[in-house]
Amino acid sequence: MTSRSPTLICVYNADGGLAQALVDMVHKIVRPASYPCSLCALTYGALAMRGEWKRTLERLGLPVLFLYRDEFREVLDTRDLPLPVVLLGGEAGPPEVLVSAAELGVLPDLAALIALVEARVAVSR
Repeated sequence: MTSRSPTLICVYNADGGLAQALVDMVHKIVRPASYPCSLCALTYGALAMRGEWKRTLERLGLPVLFLYRDEFREVLDTRDLPLPVVLLGGEAGPPEVLVSAAELGVLPDLAALIALVEARVAVSR
């Protein structure tokens, strides 16, 4: 019997699309304290994913799925789940919350997020 690796699912509190990406980029630069996606703020610079986060995701060795709010709501009817969120999806049932929106909102920096994700993924294996 083979078992598939769980999937790390990063759900951003932002809608997809080029126009929205440009609006978000400007918002993060001009008013970072009011930017509504703490996951984006921690893991992305103005233009691209932070290298340390990218390397961490590669090191975890799990498939990773990135979803924007509008995509996530289409795939899973989870309107009551606060975003952003990091989930761990398996083969059976809905994905489990790995890092909640409340936790993401109080993390001081990317290093804290990385430590939390690594610790929780290790426990789930």
